[in-house]
Amino acid sequence: MFRFSSRIEILKVVLLTLMLSSLRIQAAEDYIRIDEYVSQHPEQRTVMDAFSEIVRAPAEPIVAVPERPVRIAVIYPGLQTSDYWRRSLVSFEHRLRSIQLPYELKSFLSRPSVDTALQSQQLAEALQWQPDYLVFTLDIAPQSRMIERLIARGKPKLILQNVTTPLVRWQAHQPFLYVGFDHAQGTKLMADWMLKQINHEGKYLMLYFSPGYVSQMRGDTFAREVAQHSRVTQVAAYYTDGDREKAYTATLRTLEKHPDIKMIFANSTDVALGALRALRESDRLDILLNGWGGGDAELKELNHQGLDVTVMRINDDNGIAMAEAIKLDQLDQAQRVPQIFSGDIKLLNKDQLPAEVNKLKQQAFRLSDQPIETQ
Repeated sequence: MFRFSSRIEILKVVLLTLMLSSLRIQAAEDYIRIDEYVSQHPEQRTVMDAFSEIVRAPAEPIVAVPERPVRIAVIYPGLQTSDYWRRSLVSFEHRLRSIQLPYELKSFLSRPSVDTALQSQQLAEALQWQPDYLVFTLDIAPQSRMIERLIARGKPKLILQNVTTPLVRWQAHQPFLYVGFDHAQGTKLMADWMLKQINHEGKYLMLYFSPGYVSQMRGDTFAREVAQHSRVTQVAAYYTDGDREKAYTATLRTLEKHPDIKMIFANSTDVALGALRALRESDRLDILLNGWGGGDAELKELNHQGLDVTVMRINDDNGIAMAEAIKLDQLDQAQRVPQIFSGDIKLLNKDQLPAEVNKLKQQAFRLSDQPIETQ
């Protein structure tokens, strides 16, 4: 029989779990999914489709060159194993040069989750430079408050990257462009594949990123998909802050308590690689493990049978989209820029033929694999 104090502790844990679940549901409702947004704004479908064709097509030089170089500040959480941010920046500059748009660019890099204070300093420095456009991202609450102040100012024009779900509270004053890849769509593709591999039954571990947007759109989407199958159970969940060591430790701890788990859902590249290290050391590569994004590090482990599945972003699409959006804006054709650009995303598993993977790599990294020549 439990002592009274033990029952109180258990009650606290249950209440905390319910509160966190409620907060995650509430947070998810703060965002408008792409399909819902298009149903609310049907005119956007035509604009989105036409803009996607521009992104896929070869570059066309700008017909009216601005009187001065366009100033662009980029603030990225790019200090991580995933090459998504680096490739975005390279493809962005390649397209700017191909369309012959004169520009000045200042880029600021930081670590995800842990460098919030640094990002605030970088934002202040970027704004002091008075850019025409600011490329930023959204994951945790302090960033959200920074962005709201920028939108209220109206200058610089804000491109919000790695976010394709407009915020409900910003409907009256949205950023210039949401650009990236649909986290929920990619997660659903992997959830369907992974659930089939375990025959829709068994235990799994959830390895979140940090509390915020990415964890909601990836982790919580996966949990909702799995919850439709009563024989699949989540035995543990950890926030890792995108840190390999935390993911490694969480995986070892879970293997010790639940050696019969069948799969792990990782919310990012570094999280997946931390979990993979634990699985290798424990000789448990029988447990399904996913990546997220399909960058070089993930494709290598997919080829080495370390990762079982990932979704591959056609990465350079978002860098090209940002350059083309700025070009149209400089030509006073901002009405041709959609509110959301969501690039193509493809499922890859460990049994994929090398020729298929190489074809996707050529498409996804068509610009970012090329060096940028010094101006």
